[in-house]
Amino acid sequence: MSVLAVLRLAARFVTFRSRCKDVYVTKRVICRSYTKETPLHHLSRDLERYKDLKVCFKRHLKATYSRFSKVPDHSAVYARHHVYFLEGNGIYRMEKKKSESEPERVLDLGWISAGEEAQEWTVQRIRLSPQETHLAATVKTHDTQTMRCVIVKLGQRNVLTLDDVFSFEWATDEVLFYTIQEGLKCQKVYRLDLTQNGSTIRSVYEESQPDVFVEVSLSRDGHLLIITGSSRSSSEVLLVDVSDPHLEPALVQARQPELLYYVEHWRRNLIILANTGPGWEYQVVKAPLSEPSMMSWDAIFTPRPDTVLKDMDVVGDHCILVAVTTSHKLEFIVVPLTRPKEAYTLQLPSWASVVETKRPGFADQRGTLEFLISSPVCPPLSYHLYPEEGLLSSGSGDTPSRFPKDHGNDITARLKACSQDGTLVPVTLFHDVARTKNTPLLVHVYGAYGRDVNMRFCPEKRFLLEQGWALAYCHIRGGGECGLTWQRRARVEGKHRAVEDLQACLDHLFSLGVSSPSRTVLTARSAGAVPVGALCNRRPDMMRAVMLQSPFLDVLGTMEDPKLPLTVEDREEWGDPLENPQHRLSIASYCPVHNITPQRYPSMLLTAYADDNRTPLAGTLKYAEKLKEAAQTHFRMAARSGPEPNIVVNIQPGANHMGPDDWESILEEEALQLAFLYKELDLEPPRPPRRRKR
Repeated sequence: MSVLAVLRLAARFVTFRSRCKDVYVTKRVICRSYTKETPLHHLSRDLERYKDLKVCFKRHLKATYSRFSKVPDHSAVYARHHVYFLEGNGIYRMEKKKSESEPERVLDLGWISAGEEAQEWTVQRIRLSPQETHLAATVKTHDTQTMRCVIVKLGQRNVLTLDDVFSFEWATDEVLFYTIQEGLKCQKVYRLDLTQNGSTIRSVYEESQPDVFVEVSLSRDGHLLIITGSSRSSSEVLLVDVSDPHLEPALVQARQPELLYYVEHWRRNLIILANTGPGWEYQVVKAPLSEPSMMSWDAIFTPRPDTVLKDMDVVGDHCILVAVTTSHKLEFIVVPLTRPKEAYTLQLPSWASVVETKRPGFADQRGTLEFLISSPVCPPLSYHLYPEEGLLSSGSGDTPSRFPKDHGNDITARLKACSQDGTLVPVTLFHDVARTKNTPLLVHVYGAYGRDVNMRFCPEKRFLLEQGWALAYCHIRGGGECGLTWQRRARVEGKHRAVEDLQACLDHLFSLGVSSPSRTVLTARSAGAVPVGALCNRRPDMMRAVMLQSPFLDVLGTMEDPKLPLTVEDREEWGDPLENPQHRLSIASYCPVHNITPQRYPSMLLTAYADDNRTPLAGTLKYAEKLKEAAQTHFRMAARSGPEPNIVVNIQPGANHMGPDDWESILEEEALQLAFLYKELDLEPPRPPRRRKR
């Protein structure tokens, strides 16, 4: 590849990873703090045994990413006259009507640190003002995770910066609304007014409840600025009409316990996705903009009992819903807002695991929905949905098209595992060769906060698939894969169900001959480490190795300390061991740190970040020390117990809870994970990738 191609690939990949992270940070995956007291060198010295393999896999990863460097994404921003995109260390634009014109640089990330110590920045989000006079972008440092919003007047090099900005939207060309993140909380909304004489900043809204996280967004038609304050179990929305952005925000519906709702705009009406349906699941309701409260909500679409709603868009005169069926397949439900009883369904291909809809530009208000479908091993495909005609088209949208049936159908299986209480737990399996008990198996888990396990396309997962691995994604309770009820069943005293679900998934996979415990590795991130760590204590014989990233492992110790960030609000998820003895017993029964006993544990790779205050390094180190001690005790006491497991801690600098942002660090981390997989399963590494002839 040329140098320019490498830059483009790196920019695309880092942008893709950043978009994935936005989702997790927005929903506020569990957040913690820590103190640095434990010496680290003796915990990470075992990384040396993977050094040579890591170099090998880094070459494979570069070759794999280059193969998928041209997959479609939504990183480009289409405005009225230009297309804006990232390349190298800047943001560029090109005129739509002059595709052969030279790109114009509108922002160099080097400008941001002018007069300061040089830092590396990654672009997180880009927003264009309605008439394309200003560009605003949030950027983040690689190590310190400092957030900054940069506002540029297009055609000039005038740069205005705002610190600690999380979400932001233009109401007009001169008015920007934004939220400020202080520590791990985001509770203040401000309005920036740009004038000929400079700029002014005014406070617009401040949330008083400590467990509420506030964001600003724009309705799809650009008519309303939406302020949403969400806790773990409730939400509240305020609106600002962009035609008069200096008015006070208007409340839609006051917060109520267990009431979640999200708002869109259509013809002076609000289209609301609210959990007011049967079983407190989501349905679609409508209310006049002039009378938005719950008293005026009129249900216009309630899904079938075997279907749960996952997302909503309003495109033209249609409400488009992303739904999942009991067979765990995705579909679109299109509801004509003028004729809601004529709703119809469009099935997505069985291999589709993720739907990502494109945010429309101000110049693109056509009645079409642009979206990508993908899976962990199938790269994104771009499609347009024309809801009025019920037609789909691919790519540019010029010709009608069907979804390709062979893109991933042959390698995708939707399974059901029967848990201890009889609940059927969905499992998505990817594998493209004959399955045997010698097949290496990588199992992915999350199961908390109502969030789905991450199933976006990852080139490294595709690489493993092509090397003969089977990849399983367990949709255990506590996650959001099967609706809000699925989450509620594994909260607080129901947390044990997530561990039982995971065990059932593994038992089912083994019974089908997919693999065997000696060839199985479990992987999880953040709160997903809880069910994995709990199962390691209960049934360490079910897996050969484990990989945990930014793991949350000391549940009991954390929930007993109200001084830690977010402990109080996280009691909705885990319980309150200080005030409720039953909650304490429940947490103590599964907490990974507090149930370690001398036995034969699987080998583990624990990746943590030195300044991560969402899941504390101290908890990871405490877990690693106790695990090493227990494993060594068992090794000394048990006769012919086999080799001692490798407990390896990979401590990286910075506060990147969701992983590194820079290209080289991403490759280093993923190459180490692949080296760990192959070393611990005693697999022959693949041959070096062939060099392309010049």
